[in-house]
Amino acid sequence: MRKWDRKRGPVGGCEGMASGFLMEVCVDSVESAINAERGGAGRLELCANLMEGGTTPSIGLLQVVKQCIAVPIFVMIRPRGGDFLYSDRETEVMKADIQLAKQYGADGLVFGALTENGYVDTELCTALLAASRPLPVTFHRAFDMVCDPVTAMETLISIGFERVLTSGCDSSALEGLPLIKRLIEQAKGRIIIVPGGGITERNLQRILEGSGAAEFHCSARSAKDSGMKFRNSSVKMGASLSTPEHSVMVADVTKVRTLNAIAKNIL
Repeated sequence: MRKWDRKRGPVGGCEGMASGFLMEVCVDSVESAINAERGGAGRLELCANLMEGGTTPSIGLLQVVKQCIAVPIFVMIRPRGGDFLYSDRETEVMKADIQLAKQYGADGLVFGALTENGYVDTELCTALLAASRPLPVTFHRAFDMVCDPVTAMETLISIGFERVLTSGCDSSALEGLPLIKRLIEQAKGRIIIVPGGGITERNLQRILEGSGAAEFHCSARSAKDSGMKFRNSSVKMGASLSTPEHSVMVADVTKVRTLNAIAKNIL
């Protein structure tokens, strides 16, 4: 049986640390999960619909990824895209999904909820945290939509989140770097601040050195051409014009390895 650390999750064996930096890769397919681990990811955030920022993955996806992957898998609990203001029925869906994710081997969970005025929904998050234990939980980038990030972080600490994923309430982690740095200084180890959003090989070193973060979050994806020989170019089924039906976005082993190598070389 694996031992647990309250903030990091399972310990012992493959922990994926790169000279103190842990790389989390968000994935929404089995292929992406395998590629991310091969590239050196220390943890996966398992989602569906990354084009919408990530929603709850299917239990089938979780089961198969667990069979293929050794690193910890944190499962996204988000019933739909859009905002983070949830109805009572959506809350019931989230609670049910938490129980199923725990039952089928999740190593941690990722969720967040806000009030209509842009504050952390303390009542709902407290209930979801209780349902999640003993697993560690990350508050996701709903944080970037709060009206007062300093107060929001103190709220997350007080109710027991282990991590918060953030771009610094800006369009990317690089743009939000000043706030990320201030949050890490304010946190003083009480919660792990994980920079995420637009992280690439071109800006990772600056983000890690400028923030003082110990972990980072990325997708490291590339477009992969479809194996389909027959293609009907008259029909558009996807939501995004940038990802037509004859290609799919997957985690790129080379990109993941490059990011991991950059993190390892930071003193």
